Amino acid sequence: MAPLTNRREALRAAMKAVALTAAIPSWAVPAPAQGETDVEFLDYPKTFGAANPNSTTKVFDIRKIDGLITPADQFFAITHLNQPEIDAAKYRLKFTGWVRKPADLTLDDLKKMKPVDLVAGYECSGNSSRGMQGLSSCGKFTGVPLNAVLKHVGVMPRAHEVVFFGTDKGAQDVVFRQQTFKLDQQYGRSMTLENAMSPEPILAYALNGEPLTRRAGFPVRLIMPGWYGVTNVKWLSEIHLQQDRYLGNYQARWYRSVRGVGGTGEDTDPDTQWVETEITRLQLKSVVARIRKSGGSHQVIGFVLNDGTPLKAVEVKVDDGPWHKATLDPKNTRYSWKLFTWKWDGATPGEHTVVSRVTDVEGTVQPEVAELKRKKTFLQDNAQHPRKVKIT
Repeated sequence: MAPLTNRREALRAAMKAVALTAAIPSWAVPAPAQGETDVEFLDYPKTFGAANPNSTTKVFDIRKIDGLITPADQFFAITHLNQPEIDAAKYRLKFTGWVRKPADLTLDDLKKMKPVDLVAGYECSGNSSRGMQGLSSCGKFTGVPLNAVLKHVGVMPRAHEVVFFGTDKGAQDVVFRQQTFKLDQQYGRSMTLENAMSPEPILAYALNGEPLTRRAGFPVRLIMPGWYGVTNVKWLSEIHLQQDRYLGNYQARWYRSVRGVGGTGEDTDPDTQWVETEITRLQLKSVVARIRKSGGSHQVIGFVLNDGTPLKAVEVKVDDGPWHKATLDPKNTRYSWKLFTWKWDGATPGEHTVVSRVTDVEGTVQPEVAELKRKKTFLQDNAQHPRKVKIT
């Protein structure tokens, strides 16, 4: 019986191995090969990544990028108000306003609808070199298309604006001329009905195959691919359809961009017009995230964030040398962040500056830092980010 037992044990072991292999997601990337090492960046603050239990912001260290998908426990997160703890069994998503059938949908109601998977990469509109680009990530979200749910409840002709309210709320200062009111408000953002009915946005209830965590917006959040993170309302509690524009704190006041157009750009120049716009779609951007040494060459790894417009090229430059075309990862999708690599041969010992830039098919080129000097607000900083490295 021993040989038969051994065969059975071997079969069981083989079946376990197959099951384990099947469970490994297609986006998993192996760890650096033996002999590969990461090059030291000189521009990181010594305190970067230090644990702060009182912080409402979670930063992703982009030096840890190993594939298209950011692990859920490393995904960046920002909390403006509180982090509500919601009982999934009692959860209801309300549809109000100009809908034909006002509804309170449960989590199970949403899960019974046809699900879709969406790989989406995005960043906080305040992400920049100041935070080492750590307010960005990319994940595979699972949920139901927003337009399918809106069709389910019915949209009335007078509806032109779709407002998304989160369960999170808190006291906010609302300024009106010389008066300031302290009011308890829910987090809210909106978009036009046209954008809401497009195929892209989803009501997501899972990230990377697992239910959303509390920090990520459990049980349901909005994902608007190609837009900044501020639009992806977490802990979604109500979707309200109305005729007029929504003017909430995190849309009309906190999240807007102020740029000078025309003239010299000086504050006192009468020919300069100061234009305010709300924060919506991602501005074209690329970042060098990590550099690996392998044998006698180096691999420069980075990512692109944008609104889904096809890319023309990503380029990398070392010091004052020429631009070199990088290679885009074939696993990139329209709304994922787009990973790229460039092989750096002949790197000499010492300190160097490495920078990337991206161009899309419409001819938009990622700006240099100096080109954004006429922007008064720090949001939407998509400038090229030169990285300081040391080659040994």
